[in-house]
Amino acid sequence: ETPVSVNYHFSRKCNYECGFCFHTEKTSSILPLDKAKCGMKLLKEAGMKKLNFAGGEPFLYPMFMRELLRYGKEELGIESISIVSNGSKITKKFLRENAAFIDILAISCDSFDPETNIKIGRGRSGENVEQLTKVASWCRHFGIKFKVNTVVCSLNWDEDMTCPIARFQPFRWKVFQCLIVAGENDNEQRKRDARSFLVSNEQWKAFCDRHKHLKCFVPESNEIMRGSYLILDEYMRFLDKGDGEEKASESILDVGVRKAMTQVRWERTAFVERGGFYDWTK
Repeated sequence: ETPVSVNYHFSRKCNYECGFCFHTEKTSSILPLDKAKCGMKLLKEAGMKKLNFAGGEPFLYPMFMRELLRYGKEELGIESISIVSNGSKITKKFLRENAAFIDILAISCDSFDPETNIKIGRGRSGENVEQLTKVASWCRHFGIKFKVNTVVCSLNWDEDMTCPIARFQPFRWKVFQCLIVAGENDNEQRKRDARSFLVSNEQWKAFCDRHKHLKCFVPESNEIMRGSYLILDEYMRFLDKGDGEEKASESILDVGVRKAMTQVRWERTAFVERGGFYDWTK
């Protein structure tokens, strides 16, 4: 199979403490720049068309990310490059200087109530929505597609987000059902214990029914998410965050992309069904 769309979590470090996080700070490792570029080249040669930088919080490493963005667009000609961020460290200056290399910028925002965001762990002063407002404006100004990601959990499932989402006008609003990943957030021995944040299928459906009329609304239940993402960790190993304990492949730097892909589950059909293909370029 061709790795059409890949999520590269180049660091696990984050300045927020979201209680349901399923990609936690197990290590503080980050590859040398030349190794990261080598991995990107291998992915492009294997057929990758879209690369998404995630974390952790990728904007904790602005110069590292700047180099990867420019390399990906100028040297490799990657069709689409996106970033997922909590938004707290993004500056107007960075976007001005690098807008040409960014197709999509997604900001994670789980509530438009500052107190709820504080309870979730998304910031300590409820600043998430204020920063979201700034980033949305900067994206419009610099011609970057703006996206919002929301995790539906026990603290926000009954919130009506229709008006603020309509105001921010993201071209996509990805809404995820809170997910347990064994080895990451499944019990009190882990960095995070997400069990108290879980929602029932009825609560998940109630949230979706409340917002499904919005054109940008793209829901992803636990069932849809499992096996439909190609995730690279900080060592450029593919991760299988499906059923059971999280598994990791060998690094693509050691065994190549094709062999590493065979060592984890990735279901192309599920990728297509969740809307993995869409208008992802500027």
